[in-house]
Amino acid sequence: MVQSYIAYLAFATVSNITIDQSALLALEAQISYDPKNVLTNSWSSGTSVCNWFGITCDSRHLRVTALNLSYMNIVGTIPPHVGNLSFLVSLSIENNSFHGSLPNELSRLYRLQHLSVGFNNFSGEIPSRMGLLSKLQNLSLNSNNFTRGIPPSLSNISTLEIIDLTYNKLSGSIPSSIFNISTLQGIYLRKNKLSGTMPFINTSSLRVIDLYSNKLSGELPEDMFSHLPSLQRLDLSFNQFYGELPSTLFKCKKLQYLSLWSNNFTGRVPQEIGNLTMLTKLFLGSNDFEGTIPPTLFNCKHLQILSFSANRFTGSVPSEIENLTMLTALDLNSNNFGGMFSSLEVFSHLRNFIICFEC
Repeated sequence: MVQSYIAYLAFATVSNITIDQSALLALEAQISYDPKNVLTNSWSSGTSVCNWFGITCDSRHLRVTALNLSYMNIVGTIPPHVGNLSFLVSLSIENNSFHGSLPNELSRLYRLQHLSVGFNNFSGEIPSRMGLLSKLQNLSLNSNNFTRGIPPSLSNISTLEIIDLTYNKLSGSIPSSIFNISTLQGIYLRKNKLSGTMPFINTSSLRVIDLYSNKLSGELPEDMFSHLPSLQRLDLSFNQFYGELPSTLFKCKKLQYLSLWSNNFTGRVPQEIGNLTMLTKLFLGSNDFEGTIPPTLFNCKHLQILSFSANRFTGSVPSEIENLTMLTALDLNSNNFGGMFSSLEVFSHLRNFIICFEC
């Protein structure tokens, strides 16, 4: 009986690895250009799958757990057979020329934690069934040609930490449910065609919100930043937001990078901006801010880049600016500042350059 059981295990192992081998050979068959002949030379049925280039197997089950073909300059499509790699934990094929759509069968990879297909030529919709990848932590579909909307089903993945959909052609609104994923640390949606208003965010683990260059509009909800104690980077540049800045923004005391460039924000910059003492880069240019520069800003002694250009600021530039000893770039162009700077020595500590201080 013992011998029979051992024979059964050996047969099951061979049978399962055969499934993985068949899936990988189906992928190889869809590769139309392999300039380094890596797959041609390595992926052979005469050798163990676990010895193939780009393949990692686990020692216990002898199943394929990782597939990494990044930076190979290969051209091809992804066949549905890849969904048979049931032990796959990591799939990375970034920086190639894969095209076509992502097959729905990828949703069968229920152990998958890392999916990176950035810098390819994929098109079509992001499959809604991707929301079935219940263990996924990192979703990187950046720099492709995905269209239509962001599937709300992604919010079903309670383990997601990074969502990177930058540089695509996504449209429609941002599903508010995505911001309820309790593990989410970074959401990167820059350079798409997303529209609508800013959803309420209730994810205390969130560190990065990057919505640069979309078509988002409306006022920012007053309580939008009430539950973001970990936020370090906020980029809302090149959208169509308007209204005054919500006071809760200045509760994000870990914020290091804040860019609201090229929107339609109005009103004064609140004195509470001085609470953001970790700021290193602040871009408020090309809005409709008015009033004077709040002196509390100079509590932010880590500032390296400061841009207030193309607004309606008035008054004089506070001499306390000389306290920003780490400042390397300053842009105050196209405002209504009055008077002259008392001395260029105020700016003598700018180590690299001044973008413009003629106002």
